[in-house]
Amino acid sequence: MQHLHRLPLVGISVLLLALVGCTVPPHRAPVEERTVGKPPAPTTSAPAATPVAEPPKPLPGAENAGKPGYYTVKPGDTLIRIALDNGQSWRELARWNGMDNPNIIEVGQVLRVVPPGVDASSVSTRPLASARVESRPLDGKAPAVTPSATTASGASAPSGATSGAVASSSPTGVVASAPTAPVIKDDDDISWGWPAAGQVVAGFDEVRNKGLAFAGKAGDPVFAAADGRVMYAGAGLRGYGNMIIIKHSTNYLTAYAHNQTLLVKEDQVVRKGQKIAEMGDTDTDRVKLHFEVRKQGKPIDPAKLLPNR
Repeated sequence: MQHLHRLPLVGISVLLLALVGCTVPPHRAPVEERTVGKPPAPTTSAPAATPVAEPPKPLPGAENAGKPGYYTVKPGDTLIRIALDNGQSWRELARWNGMDNPNIIEVGQVLRVVPPGVDASSVSTRPLASARVESRPLDGKAPAVTPSATTASGASAPSGATSGAVASSSPTGVVASAPTAPVIKDDDDISWGWPAAGQVVAGFDEVRNKGLAFAGKAGDPVFAAADGRVMYAGAGLRGYGNMIIIKHSTNYLTAYAHNQTLLVKEDQVVRKGQKIAEMGDTDTDRVKLHFEVRKQGKPIDPAKLLPNR
């Protein structure tokens, strides 16, 4: 105590603080436990459910595949081509098959190609192979009147209407129910006439030329070869340009292709020798008329039916 009494007051204070610090337990920082060298445990979850694929939807008419009077759509087919090859009107095909849009058909779809109630077993319904197929819609546009106008596909297309040109009577997607029955019922009653006055420059060939080619000048008249009703008037069949198809009886129809101007419309009744178009060069390399006669859709040699000149 004598020694403490001798220490300065400041020194005593420092000594007391040191003694107090020795008696208070030190403060420990929190410790985070870590597992060295082991990855964190994976989080498990239930496996994702595998979606169940729905069975493919059957195409329209699939139940009739292979039956007489029905046709299965193949790549490149279009309604006009199928109708022409089966001797029918595309409008009738659309109506018989309940089609809302005649521009839409699917590969594998099965179409009725004979009228309901007709004995299909007695009718030939196998279409002919064609190197060129239709790619234009049934859009109701006016046929071409300017041969130099072309579409992106390189085929002649409308560039405007002039006097004498008429439009197809049906807009896209609208199927008219107007009657298309021929004027004549009996094949033997058909009186045939020449469709053009020009020289025949190409004869009939089942593979390369399914009709006759007539020479002429642009604007030369094209005549109906017999009485009938117009089944089609337009430019919807590639390779034929502006074309008219006339049905003369249950089995016979005629086609007039590459015209400059069409003078009749669909469902119009025409008479033998009536001027129906003007010759042109749409979808071909020269002015000419390509003329076909088809029996039950199959091309036959027109020269066997036409009278002597």
